[in-house]
Amino acid sequence: MKYFIKTFGCQMNFSDSERMKTFFERNDFSLADKIEQADMVIFNTCGVRLMSEHKVYGHVHNVFKKDSQRKKLIIITGCLAHRPEFRQRLAEKADLFIAIKDFPKILELINKNKDISKKLTSIKRYHTLEYDSEKNDYLKIKPKYEKKDSALIPIMTGCNNFCTYCIVPYARGSEWSRPFKEIQEEIQNLCNDKCMYMCKHITLLGQNVNSYKDKKITFPILLDTLAKEFPKINFKFLTSHPKDYSNELIDTIAQNKNISRQIHLPIQAGSDKILKIMNRPYTQKYYLNLIKKTRKKIPKVKISTDVIVGFPGETEKDFQETVKVFKTVGFSEAFVNKYSPRPGTISFKLKDSISLNEKKRREQILKKYF
Repeated sequence: MKYFIKTFGCQMNFSDSERMKTFFERNDFSLADKIEQADMVIFNTCGVRLMSEHKVYGHVHNVFKKDSQRKKLIIITGCLAHRPEFRQRLAEKADLFIAIKDFPKILELINKNKDISKKLTSIKRYHTLEYDSEKNDYLKIKPKYEKKDSALIPIMTGCNNFCTYCIVPYARGSEWSRPFKEIQEEIQNLCNDKCMYMCKHITLLGQNVNSYKDKKITFPILLDTLAKEFPKINFKFLTSHPKDYSNELIDTIAQNKNISRQIHLPIQAGSDKILKIMNRPYTQKYYLNLIKKTRKKIPKVKISTDVIVGFPGETEKDFQETVKVFKTVGFSEAFVNKYSPRPGTISFKLKDSISLNEKKRREQILKKYF
């Protein structure tokens, strides 16, 4: 049977898809070059931004429309697979919704019958497969790395922060850190893999990567250990939360030349009032102090960030506080997102009173400063 994976969103999703590819090929599935050639199409979705969600609807609709004889199995995983209203909207087009951590359970349904046309009769459309697995065992699967000289390696998953605009804690669950030895072994195996060229770059991934903790091993300890153990590899990490961005982490980066000087530190808003409504437990002053300390110890550092414009209640005065941060920091790169309500989040209940045109205006203003 041939499969095809379409991935949306962040690097964590792309890393998850790499593991799915290994899993399916170990179970005698082969990767199709095009969706049209596949018997099974998996959509690994992201619900962080409305644009990503709309793309998923469009792609699923196109696959369903072209498959007039209903021979393809359409499976949806990732963040959007958890949303009831999303599942309801695609109830007649998708066959299976499944949590990313439980995708190995797909075989329990697929293996019931070897004939793909009969599988669709054995799997009721709008079927949700959710298991109570908290171990995230799928992360033990060796990925089918997409690139020859770099790799994405998740070290933790989930989030405990519950920012009011974010769906991740509901979709991914609470924070869970991989055992340190398991991370070490994955990197060691990658370096020893004769099928790979010399791995030069590794990005350590997590929704809140610097909250990693395995017993007494914190993120700075993990990062320092890996940098020293694999001196020929350049390490990056995504994504940091300012509240967990410690002096110890700054020192670790400064002391290891093979840790990237490109640091991504999302601020999301410059106004203390808006940060509080977002449930981001820091102030503008605190954030700018982190930048100051980082640049003092790592002179050549480049800082990138995420920011949301047009959050409910953001006045022009609040927005100018964000402009102030952009002028002060001089970000090397910034991902400016126009606020869109995400069902299931706390901010979804707030009035989205700022017009799209005003959000676009604020977006364009910020883009002048990076």
